[in-house]
Amino acid sequence: MSTEQNVRTVKDFFAAMGKGDGEALLALVAEDIEWIIPGKDWPLAGTYRGQAGLARLLKTASGSMETSTEPREFVAQGDRVLVVGFARGKVKATNKPFEDDWVFAITVRDGKLTRVREYVDTQALARAAETETAPARSSTGS
Repeated sequence: MSTEQNVRTVKDFFAAMGKGDGEALLALVAEDIEWIIPGKDWPLAGTYRGQAGLARLLKTASGSMETSTEPREFVAQGDRVLVVGFARGKVKATNKPFEDDWVFAITVRDGKLTRVREYVDTQALARAAETETAPARSSTGS
């Protein structure tokens, strides 16, 4: 497929994501998609494989956070599309807000997303997912 068609596929994917249309999302991804979200200490970090893995990721995301995602720029060469964007939202469990500038590196083959790697502000997301804990008390023996 052409670079322009690959960009159109990625734009369609983000449009479906914005509408919460899981069926349209799955129609745009390969059966063996790999989705990588780096980081730790927040619920979405990990590697998700296959459409079942993506469905699990989407369910976890919608259950754990409210977010609005705004793709702002699409840069493409061959089968690679980089999407530069911004997200704002809150983690439901903590009610803490976050803002996140991000880049998705996406590979498209035969009109389907086959690989997605997110480059996100993992610190902002981890901070928003952090629960408040009481400071540790030191004990002094008397």
